[in-house]
Amino acid sequence: MNLPHLLAAILVAAFLAAPPARAAGDHDHGDAAPAAGGAALPRFTAESELFELVGVLSGQQITLYLDRYADNNPVRDAQIELEIGGAKFKAEAHGDGEYEVLLPEVPKPGVLPITATVTAGNEADLLAGELDIHEEAHADEAEHTHSLKEYASWATAGFAALALLGWAGRRMLGARSVRAGAAA
Repeated sequence: MNLPHLLAAILVAAFLAAPPARAAGDHDHGDAAPAAGGAALPRFTAESELFELVGVLSGQQITLYLDRYADNNPVRDAQIELEIGGAKFKAEAHGDGEYEVLLPEVPKPGVLPITATVTAGNEADLLAGELDIHEEAHADEAEHTHSLKEYASWATAGFAALALLGWAGRRMLGARSVRAGAAA
């Protein structure tokens, strides 16, 4: 296989291996799954042999979801008392196994120990968990990552470009030596 055919084969391989074009800005991205709209809300979990409790903090409000540990059924008409940082709060029922607590102010970043006293009918239990609150990250600074296939494609294209430059340089040098020989 001579040099021009080799270079043509390398160029064809580089173009076939190149990553597909991507939409940018306000263009359509097809059927791609939408990205998350923002950071997830802080939450905690606490469980025992009787109950599972999940709490989600949104500003000053904590929404609690209470279910039975054995079968995951929501617990209705329970009495829940939360102790957060030494202060006690009584939860109000707001749906099927859903309760809410309104805090006097938005908690500061850090880890808050939470103790929940749950009473449902004849059953009572003490659950403990931690609410880990972080300062909000910059959601607009999404990190773009590249796959190994993209790097390999760019490397192949780079090698093809170097080979093409080398081939062009040899042709120019060969043409110069032919002209120099004809002049002599």
